[in-house]
Amino acid sequence: MEALRQDDPRRIGPYALLARLRETASAVQYLAHGTPPGGSGPAANGTEPAVVITAARPELAVLPAFRRRFQAEARTAALLAADGNGERPGPGSPVDGTDGELPWTAAPYVPALTLADAIEVSGPLPEQAVRILGAGLAETLSRVHATGAVLQGLAPRTVLLAEDGPRLTAFGPLGAAAAAEARPGGQLSVRLGYLTPEQVEGEEPGPASDLFVLGLLLAYAATGTTPLADGPAAEGAERIARTDPELGAVPEELRGPIARCLAKDPADRPDAGAVASELAPQGSADLTKDGWLPERLAAAVRQQSLRVRELSATGHLPESPAAEPTPQAAPGSAPASAPAAESPVAADTGTTQLGNIARRVPTTDRATTQLSVPQELTGVPASPASPSPAPAAAPAPPLPAAPVPSAPLPLAAPTASPASPASAVPSASPARPGLDRRGLFIGLAAGVAGLAVGGGGAFALASDDGATDDPKPAPSRAVVAGLPPRPRWVYRHPAAEPSPLAAALWNDRLLVLTDENGATAVDLRTGRRLWASPEAAEGHTVLPAGKDLCFVAAPGEFLWLSAKDGKVVHREAHAERVPGAPDLAVAGVVGASGPVVWFTGSHKVTVKAPPPKKGKKRGKDRQVVNSYLFAHDVVRRAELWRTPVPTGRGPAAPAYRVIAVRENDVVVRQTPATLTPADVGAAKGKAIFRSFDRKTGKQLWARAIGAVAPAGAASGDEQGLLYAAVGDGLQAFETPTGKPKWTLNGTSGAPYGTPVVSGTLLHTSDLGQEVSAVERATGRLRWRRSTEAVPGSAAPAVTVSTTGRTLLASDVSQVTAFAAQDGRRLWKFQDIGAQEPDGPTITAPYRVLATDGTAIVQRDRVFYAFPVA
Repeated sequence: MEALRQDDPRRIGPYALLARLRETASAVQYLAHGTPPGGSGPAANGTEPAVVITAARPELAVLPAFRRRFQAEARTAALLAADGNGERPGPGSPVDGTDGELPWTAAPYVPALTLADAIEVSGPLPEQAVRILGAGLAETLSRVHATGAVLQGLAPRTVLLAEDGPRLTAFGPLGAAAAAEARPGGQLSVRLGYLTPEQVEGEEPGPASDLFVLGLLLAYAATGTTPLADGPAAEGAERIARTDPELGAVPEELRGPIARCLAKDPADRPDAGAVASELAPQGSADLTKDGWLPERLAAAVRQQSLRVRELSATGHLPESPAAEPTPQAAPGSAPASAPAAESPVAADTGTTQLGNIARRVPTTDRATTQLSVPQELTGVPASPASPSPAPAAAPAPPLPAAPVPSAPLPLAAPTASPASPASAVPSASPARPGLDRRGLFIGLAAGVAGLAVGGGGAFALASDDGATDDPKPAPSRAVVAGLPPRPRWVYRHPAAEPSPLAAALWNDRLLVLTDENGATAVDLRTGRRLWASPEAAEGHTVLPAGKDLCFVAAPGEFLWLSAKDGKVVHREAHAERVPGAPDLAVAGVVGASGPVVWFTGSHKVTVKAPPPKKGKKRGKDRQVVNSYLFAHDVVRRAELWRTPVPTGRGPAAPAYRVIAVRENDVVVRQTPATLTPADVGAAKGKAIFRSFDRKTGKQLWARAIGAVAPAGAASGDEQGLLYAAVGDGLQAFETPTGKPKWTLNGTSGAPYGTPVVSGTLLHTSDLGQEVSAVERATGRLRWRRSTEAVPGSAAPAVTVSTTGRTLLASDVSQVTAFAAQDGRRLWKFQDIGAQEPDGPTITAPYRVLATDGTAIVQRDRVFYAFPVA
C-alpha cells in the first residue's frame, strides 16, 4: 500500500480515497472510507467503514467490450450477493457506479492475505488449512457450475485467506488474468496465468477445467510450488498436456484428491461437490469456527486490520511496526517505494507463471480468452507487430470486481500474429522482492471482498452480459458431468402479465399456468404458448379432467376448459353447490387422487332462538358457520359426498392438506393457521390427523400421532404408515394406533422436511440442506447428500422423476439433481433472475414438476424443461 499519487482521484462516488493498494491487469484498487447510499453510517467509534474501490484502468475503460463486461459484472455481483432468501443486498454488498467515464465497484474491506502472500510469509499451509481451503473453494465452484457456468477465476492472488475462511476476489477470466491489454479494432486481450490440458489443445474450458486449476492451487498451498511449473519454458504446454504432476511433497491424505483433480482427461476429474465432500464432509464452515490459519498468518491478518482501522480514523498511513516483513509488489511490478523499471528480473517458478511455450503456426487464440466488441468480431486481424507490453503491474490479481452474468459470453478469436504466441501460458515474470513492513496490505480484499467462498454470499458466473449484435446463434454445449443438461425449451411468462399463481401438468401434454388475469397453456413438447383463457382468472388449482378437459378451481367457481383452445366447456358456481347456501365459501382444494378432488367449504346459517318461557322475552337468533369436507369427481362433474367438519379459525372452513391416500380412506391434517385456540389447547401442541372413508365421507378416526407438531412435516403411504418429522428426527408410525415403527435420528437444529414415498425408499430433506434416502420398511439410512445450498428457512422440496431414478431437491437458491438409488449428485441449476440494474429481485423459490422424461423447473415466471432419467 502506498500514498495516493498526484494523478489519482481523491474521491470516487460517495467514497474518500485513503491510499492506493495496487494495480492489477485491469484495474487500480484503492482503500477508501465512506457510507454508500442507504448505508448504516459511521461505526460506533465514529469512523466510517473501510471499503475497497476497484476502478477500471483508463486505457481499458475506453473499450466498449471492457466497459460492458465490467459494468455487467458489477450489476450481477449486487444481485448474487443477496442472501439465501433472495433479498436485495444491503450496505454490506458490492455497489458500482461511474466517476465521469471511469467505471468502478466498491465493497467492504475484509482483512485477509492472498494465498500467494501467505505462502511467502509463512511457507506451505498445514494439511488441515489446505483441506479447509480446498473444501471452501470446491463448494463455491459447485455453486458456480450449478448455473451452467465456468469460473476461470482461481489463482494464488485471487484467493484470500481471512480469519473466517477462504474468499475469492475474481469471478471469471478477466479477474484472474495475468495480463490484459487493448488490441487493434477495439479488442480486449486477456491472458490467463493457469492453463489446463484441454485449453492447451485449443478446446473451450468447462467445469472440469476449474477442477484442474483447483488441484494446482491446492498443491501450491500444500508445498509452496506449482506442479508442472518447473522445467524449460518452451516445454510448458507439453508438461501441462502430457506430464504427470509430481506430488511427492503433498501430504499423503491430500495426495489422492489433488491427483484426481489433475487428471489429464476432463472426464476423469471429480465434480466440485465430490471434492468438497471428500475434503470436509461436514462443510468447510464448521472447520473454521475455532480458527484455521497458522498463528503467524492470523497475527498478520489482525495487524493488517488494526493498521487499516488507524488509517481510516486518521487519514494518514501509519508507521509500520519494525517486526513486519518488507513490502512486496505483485509479480512483474516494483515495490511501492521504487519505480517499476528498477524491479529485478528473475524467473518465478514458484507460483502461477509457467513460462512461454514454443510458438506454433498462427491459430485462433482461444486459450487466451479474447473479449471484444461484438460488431467487430470478424475482419479485424491482430496487429502484425508484437503486442504492446502490459503495464508493469499487470500480473497482479486483476479486476476482482464481481461475478459475471449468466448470459452467453461473446468471445472473439482474432488471428494470432507470428510475433505473438498462440498459447495462454504467460512469459516468466520478474521475481517478487520480499515483503517489507508495508507488505501485508497486499492481501486486502478487493472488488467483492467480504463475499465468503463457500458461504453462499456470492455465485460466480463465467459469461458475459449477453449484449451482442452478433446474429449467429451460440454454439451448442456438450453435456458435462455436474452441469445441468441443456433444457429442451425455456418458456418466459410475459412480463406484462402477473406472475403465475399455480402451475400444473395436464396429461403429459400441457403445462397449464394460472394468474390473476386467466389461465395459459404451454405445449410440453415445444414450450410454445398455445392458448389463454381470461375466464379462469385467479385459479389456484389445475387438474386433468379426462382426456379432453382441464379442471380449474377458481375462488368463486369450478371451470372445465377445453385442452384444445382453453374455451369454457362447463362451470359450477360455489353459490349453487349447497341448496340454501348461496354464501358458500370454498377455502381451497385439500388434495386430489385420480379424478377425485377434495375441498372444504363453509356457509352461515341462522339458528333461531328457542321459544321463550312464560313471562320471558324471546332470545335473539344467532348465526353459526357450518363447514364441510367435499369429495368431487371432476370427470363425471358430480359431488360424491360431503361431510360436516369442525369449523376453523375465522370462523371459516378449516384448511386441510392431504397426508395420505389409501384404498379405503384419505388422511388429512388441518393447517396451523386455521386452528382455533380451543383446537390448539385440546391437542396440547400436537397435530390432529383425521381419516375419512373414501366412499362415504364418514370420519373414521381423529387423533394425535406420536409427538408430531401441527406444522411438522408428514406424509403417508398406501400401507397405513405415517412418516413425520419429530424434533430433529424422522419417525414412522402405524395408523390409527400411533405405534412407532422406527426412528431415524437427524442433525441437531435441522428438522426434516416432507418425505416422499418412491418404491421401497422414502426420500426426504432437512433444514441443513441435506437430502436423504431411507428404507421405508426399516428406517435404515441408504444415503445422505448435501445440496451445498445456503441454509434457508425451509428444507428443500423433494420431487422424484416419473421413473423413480432421479431425485430433484429445490429451494430458494437452486435445484440439485441426484441419482435416487445411490445419491450421486448429477447436476445443479440456478437462474439468477432479472439482471436489469433497477429490475425486481426474484424471491420466489424453485419448483419442480415431473412429467414423462422431463423435469419442469419453475423460477417465478420462467420455466425450464430439463430431460431427466
